[in-house]
Amino acid sequence: MRFAGRSVTRAVLGILMGWVVLVLVAPLQAAEKPRIQAEDYTIEAKISPQSHKLTARATVKFVTLDDISIASFELHNALRVTQVTDSHGNALPVERVSQDSTVRVALPSGMSKGQESTLTFDYEGVVTSADDSPVPGLKLAYVGDPITYLLYSGRWFPVTNYGIDRFTARLKITAPQEYTVVASGGVAGQPEHASEQSEAAAKNSETDTPTPKLTTREKTGRKTKTAAAGNAASSVKSEAGMKTFSFTWTKPSFPGTVVIGRFVDTPVSEAGMTVHVYFLRDKTELAQQYGETVAKELGFFITIYGVPISSELKLVELPDDSVPTAWAPEVLGIAARNINAKVNYRLLANAVAHQWFGTIVSPATRNDWWIQDGGARYSESRYIEYAAGQAGAQEAVKDMAVGALAYDSVPLGQIGTLDTFDPVFQSMANDKGGMVYHMLRWVMGEQKFDKSMRTLFQTYAGKPVGLKDLKKVTEEIQGEQMTWFFSQWLDSTGAPEFKNKYTVFRVAKGFRVVGQVQQDLDLFRMPVQLKIDTDGKTEDKTIDVVGTDSSYTIETFGKPRRITLDPNNWVLKNSGDLKLRTAIMRGQQMVQQGNLAESLKEFQKAIDENKNSSLAHYRIAEVFFLQKNYQAAANAYRDSLNGDGEPKWSEVWSHIQLGKIFDITGQRERALGEYRQALQTNDNTQGALDEARKYLSTPFERPDQ
Repeated sequence: MRFAGRSVTRAVLGILMGWVVLVLVAPLQAAEKPRIQAEDYTIEAKISPQSHKLTARATVKFVTLDDISIASFELHNALRVTQVTDSHGNALPVERVSQDSTVRVALPSGMSKGQESTLTFDYEGVVTSADDSPVPGLKLAYVGDPITYLLYSGRWFPVTNYGIDRFTARLKITAPQEYTVVASGGVAGQPEHASEQSEAAAKNSETDTPTPKLTTREKTGRKTKTAAAGNAASSVKSEAGMKTFSFTWTKPSFPGTVVIGRFVDTPVSEAGMTVHVYFLRDKTELAQQYGETVAKELGFFITIYGVPISSELKLVELPDDSVPTAWAPEVLGIAARNINAKVNYRLLANAVAHQWFGTIVSPATRNDWWIQDGGARYSESRYIEYAAGQAGAQEAVKDMAVGALAYDSVPLGQIGTLDTFDPVFQSMANDKGGMVYHMLRWVMGEQKFDKSMRTLFQTYAGKPVGLKDLKKVTEEIQGEQMTWFFSQWLDSTGAPEFKNKYTVFRVAKGFRVVGQVQQDLDLFRMPVQLKIDTDGKTEDKTIDVVGTDSSYTIETFGKPRRITLDPNNWVLKNSGDLKLRTAIMRGQQMVQQGNLAESLKEFQKAIDENKNSSLAHYRIAEVFFLQKNYQAAANAYRDSLNGDGEPKWSEVWSHIQLGKIFDITGQRERALGEYRQALQTNDNTQGALDEARKYLSTPFERPDQ
């Protein structure tokens, strides 16, 4: 059923994108408190695409956060450690724990808190599937042709406190000569003989932002010492037909993603920005417009947030069997399925925004994850506002509100207690986090809000950021305490559902409205906009809603006809429409997890909110179709056609799906009638008309037939 996975509402796309970005920046649920912090890596690796093999040596410089006798690192389960040695070359005992994808190294002499040391890991393995992935069922590392991808989230090198420990890195990647290597630092695609030029480019990029001190140094007060490159003998032997690429990243961040493929480099320069687009040959005709889009988004965010960590970006194609997008310093990855003639600028904007939220600043703890992912999510909506106007921005905000309230059972400031791949964590960090930024902009005003963001990046460049840091910056610029705001949205769950009662009186100079806003959260406090439609011009007023009952009095010149609370959706609030959309979103996530019975319960909740919802009936029909309950599916598709017609695409795709059902049940003439009705809609959403024409020519057959 092709469209079941493609006809996704914008809300679900937002949640899916937020989830994908989270996969790349959020750590796994830690079994214990981190006791070491990696600070610097020197990695030499050789990839053999035809045999799917990775051979590597990684020297890790780390500092202890406690007294320890064992150092634990996360490493992809498909990789076998052959040896670990200390700084003196002594071999150390190693234990592999596959349950949590860790390698535990025994330290015979132990280490004291605050002590520095280095360990060198030699390891190898065949990396082909998601079976050994640190994220069950999700392919985050793969060695093969035509694209090899080693994402930081795939733990293809020994990792500590994933997504929190910022580090520097020097990488030497050896690959067959027909491949190009893309990574953070230097010039992608340049073999080792040009490494001096690459390192110079990396050093030049340091002028973009001040080089910060490492977090650990701030705690210990010691000087930072940079580990010398090449402090271990090379484990990668040069071979005929192979070449080595070198990359250096000297600013503490997350430069752990490497993508290797048979790419064509298309450089795109615009407004002082340079974007190198690395696509496979069959997509090179799209490279220019993708590069231009990324350059425009980069330029837009510079106007809001200030200079990025680098003036150069590398946009690289990923295979479809991995995540939709990825990011690292200077690097953006996008799956082939998302590279089409119509550029998904929304997906790209989120990834570009991570050059600030994640690359320049990152979470201090998992409870602070919303500062990073919510910031990128809201940045996406800001770019939509710029590119598509207020109407587009309003849809983006509604999408965030749906995700924010879909699983609002844990306070945002306490999500670190959850597994980071729990739907609750994903929705809260991305969408409720995004809504917190949106509401903060409303409370502070756009000018002060944007100044706060620029100050945040300037003050904490290269450092982790926690709530106290964000709160400090906003309070200094706002000129008042912001505890009430952050406490309300981070320490509590739920959102108000407003009711507005008012009476209109005629007065000497016009009309007076005496009203009361009611909602059910006793501690609630927010400024709320009122839109008053009158016989004359429309008027806007702002009132403070405090507690469960808030009275207001406003005067207008024209007679009020209608008063709308929060017309521009500045405040996260409940409504009938939002409850419908959140139920549909939860149902779709359950379908993706294979839990069809529970998904039907969620879709029924949506029907309870709006019995005429075409979308809710369509989603129910999809589940019945998956269950091969074709009569029930046909009934639900008919209900969708007879519903409210929202979204518009539900009409064309309901006809197509009915046509498929008639083909499956041997009723070709009736199937042809449905395909013809689909064509008459002239709606080509997600290639609907192409689909209809296809089955007009050839009957649809079930995949298992």
